[in-house]
Amino acid sequence: MPLTLHNTLTRRKEEFVPQDPERVTMYACGPTVYNYAHIGNARPAVIFDLLHRLLERRYPNVIYARNITDVDDKINAAAHEQGIEIGVITKRFTEAYHADMAALGVGKPTVEPRATDHMAEIIAMIETLIERGHAYAAEGHVLFDVTTFDDYGALSRRDRREMVAGARVEVAPYKKNPGDFVLWKPSDATQPGWDSPWGRGRPGWHIECSAMSAAHLGEVIDIHAGGQDLVFPHHENEVAQSRCCHGRDAFARFWLHNGFVTVEKRKMSKSLGNTQIVHDLLEDWPGEAMRYLLLSAHYRQPLDWSESALVQAVTTLDRLYRTLAESEASATGADPDPAVLDALDDDLNTPAALAELNRLSRETAHAEGAERARKAAVLKASGEVLGLLQDPDGWRAARSDAVSDVDGEEIERLIAERNAARKARDFATADRIRDELDARGIELEDGPDGTRWQVRAGGGT
Repeated sequence: MPLTLHNTLTRRKEEFVPQDPERVTMYACGPTVYNYAHIGNARPAVIFDLLHRLLERRYPNVIYARNITDVDDKINAAAHEQGIEIGVITKRFTEAYHADMAALGVGKPTVEPRATDHMAEIIAMIETLIERGHAYAAEGHVLFDVTTFDDYGALSRRDRREMVAGARVEVAPYKKNPGDFVLWKPSDATQPGWDSPWGRGRPGWHIECSAMSAAHLGEVIDIHAGGQDLVFPHHENEVAQSRCCHGRDAFARFWLHNGFVTVEKRKMSKSLGNTQIVHDLLEDWPGEAMRYLLLSAHYRQPLDWSESALVQAVTTLDRLYRTLAESEASATGADPDPAVLDALDDDLNTPAALAELNRLSRETAHAEGAERARKAAVLKASGEVLGLLQDPDGWRAARSDAVSDVDGEEIERLIAERNAARKARDFATADRIRDELDARGIELEDGPDGTRWQVRAGGGT
């Protein structure tokens, strides 16, 4: 089955055919390292890690670039507030990002360019844009003139007035047009800066990605990926400056964008106090369960994050790992199930792929002997494609930690609540409580004398 992907540029699913099957190129916008990553930042990291895995199954040489933005006004503000150099901030949070994403099973990209290592390329690109009449210098700034690019707005499909509003910028007096965007801006003595033909300053955010992408992947790339919030202005501006600099008809042939993450059906925001920080969540939840939850909705659709959904993810992974543990001889030497691959080839349909994974688990549990061993091998191989079911020891350790602090009084209270819910025929609540206890490694047994409980042997696996 061919790999099909929904292309934001055309608004339709298309068969993915690379420019050069011997060198497939993909760029994903990475973090701005001024704080810990939240779960909204983790979603594209997990989704496009999955796409990277799929591409590597098909092509011998896939170059995946995921950048680090290590010069930015948010970084400057954080460093100034704490009275330290920006390098201290960026080093700390780059290391934290790497550790947190690794805990979610996110592999390393082929290359991880950093903006501060590409100042020569950024400055050269800006010079070319000026020479070709697409940019101009004004009061220490350099700006891109959006009126010089006829296709400006094609990616986001907005008219210019909407785009100016979406950019959320005040119209500076030195701009020729309200929608012109900054390529270079001056730095004062308190801000990081680099020497340039326009004075000491620093790059705008958009030009950084264009320069890093060209440096490592080429002038036209196969896939550019990122969150839905980046379509405008970031990706729209990347298209404009890249095509105008290189004189090409395209910058990225496929554009992929993942949907937003909500929390308990509400927008995640600092003002609501519901921002879910990956670093903090990992103190209480296995990273693999967080990955499972991030894959549970189709990447182009919104994903709702909740504790009950995490509980369900833990419960499901417990069951999948238990199936493998009970069929230990089957752990290696198989190809993924074709139905799992077909689901993923259909625009990364992870809900369908996870459904097939659970079907495989049920079939394995009901099989016997050599057939059970064969099916379990397929289950594990299928999980590997999704970045799941590869670390039984790690899962067992995580679950052991989770059940080591069992509070008997709390368990009894939850059982009483469950019994009351069952008596009231509120089966949804009863099932939720049972799932919550199961996720903690607590097994329930209902009998004529009431409900008994015990901690599952092996810490949940």
